[in-house]
Formats: sequence, structure tokens, C-alpha cells
Amino acid sequence: MYRTLVLANATGMIWEKRLDWWQRSQPLAGHLPARFGTKQGYAVFDRFSLKASRAVLGCVAIAALSACLDVPMTSAPTPSNAPQVSPAPASTNGPVTVESFAALVRHIEPIAESECRNRTKGANCDFKIVVDSNAKAPSNAYQSVDSSGRPVLTFTVALLADVQNSDELAFILGHEASHHIAGHLNRTQESATVGGLLGGVLAAAIGADASTVEVAQNLGATVGARRYSKSYELEADQLGTIIAYRAGYNPVRGAAFFTRIPDPGDQFLGSHPPNDQRIETVRRTMATL
Repeated sequence: MYRTLVLANATGMIWEKRLDWWQRSQPLAGHLPARFGTKQGYAVFDRFSLKASRAVLGCVAIAALSACLDVPMTSAPTPSNAPQVSPAPASTNGPVTVESFAALVRHIEPIAESECRNRTKGANCDFKIVVDSNAKAPSNAYQSVDSSGRPVLTFTVALLADVQNSDELAFILGHEASHHIAGHLNRTQESATVGGLLGGVLAAAIGADASTVEVAQNLGATVGARRYSKSYELEADQLGTIIAYRAGYNPVRGAAFFTRIPDPGDQFLGSHPPNDQRIETVRRTMATL
């Protein structure tokens, strides 16, 4: 049995690579062609069915994103007052493979979608899971939306190489989905706008010249966005814990990822809270589940 890795660029050109059974256990990064990392905008897709393979062309339409691994999703679970924990595939250790990543996405996306629909009104909850094909991109994961308003969760190849087990990957995916569910993109933009306005008003009130007012506006916008983002990260950690847990993964084990990344500390202009505070948030949330 084999599967096919399908790659397509923005002009619609398609390149396929047939994966034998033994290749499916190899790291995902090893299957990305050397030409990735340029600005050609290739999309990556693990083809599981003919119907799904045709969907790969839709991946390249995502603005500012260079690649996606889009797997066919099942319908989201029916909302309930007491969501049940969904049995997850056996926790895996080691590098993320094409097969393990696709399996995790298929399992956890419906849980994230269900939480999104239960907690929002009218939001687009059809998550698209994306792998950035730029091999030089630093280890990172982030949430954005495409031109149609569909939420996109992007993982860099470096981050997929950094995670040590499926619990870590599930927690990170749940965390990024939580940013969308909580509306953090819009709230951050609003915070930056208000901060900039207040900074400018205060500078003008003390008789500052035009250039000083502009500096104050920029600083106010920065402070407004970054100080709020710390609380947003903790909020996403909390909801991400719930999503990962209800998908059958171990969020406490997943949060061990924080022990291996640089600690931002409690910097005034830092965008992330201290790592120990994030781990404690996960533990406290788990104690309530």
C-alpha cells in the first residue's frame, strides 16, 4: 500500500511523489523538495483519496501562506453539555511523519471545530491545517485566516522537527485553534489601535511636538498589543488544554514543550508569558477536567 505526496504551486502545476509504506514513517521534512524555501508558493498535501487530492489546488489560494497539508476531515461531533473524551491514537515519540501528522490532524480538528461552534456565534470553524514549506523558517506555529475568512493553523517544518511526541503536537494545535476561537486576532488589533490613540492623546496633552506624538502613538500601539497578548497566550493555553484533553491527548505531557524553548521571562514588551506560568496554567486547567 502506498500514498502520494502531492505538491502544487500557484500556477496549478502539480508534482507528485509516491511514498511506499516504509517511507511514511520518515520525517515529513525529508519529503520536501530542495526548491522549497523559495517564493514559488508550493502547497503540500498527503493524498488519501481521489476526492481529497483534487482539493489540493484550493490550498494554494491561501494568501501569504506557502504550503498546506490538508487531510479529509470527518464531521464535527454533535455539541453536548458534557463533551466526552475522544480516544486518541496511541501517543507517539520521535519525529513527526507524514502519516502521524495527518492522523493527528484528522483526529483533533473535529474536536477543535466542535469547541469553536459551541463557544462562538457565526464564526468560521472549518480549520485548515497548514505546513509552511519554507525550510528556513524558524520554529513556530501561528493562527491566521485566508481570504474567505477560513481559519488557518500554520506549522513550520522546524517546529514539527522540534516536537518530541504527539501530545506536544496536539497541545500546540489546540493552542493555535484557541486563538481563533477566542477572537485574539481582532482583539489584538483593537488593543493596538486603542493603545496608539491613548499614547498620542497623552503626548499631545503635555504639549509634545508632532514627532513626539507619533513616537508615543507607536509605543502605545506596541504596548497595547503586546501586554494584551500575554493574557491571550494564557487564555489559549487554557482552552488548548481542554481541546487536547477532549481529543484524548495528555496536555500536561504536551506542555513539556515549554521546558525546551527559551523562557521570555516577564519582559515588559514581551509577547509571551514566562514558561513556568504557562505550564502552571495547563496543570490548573487539567485539575478542573
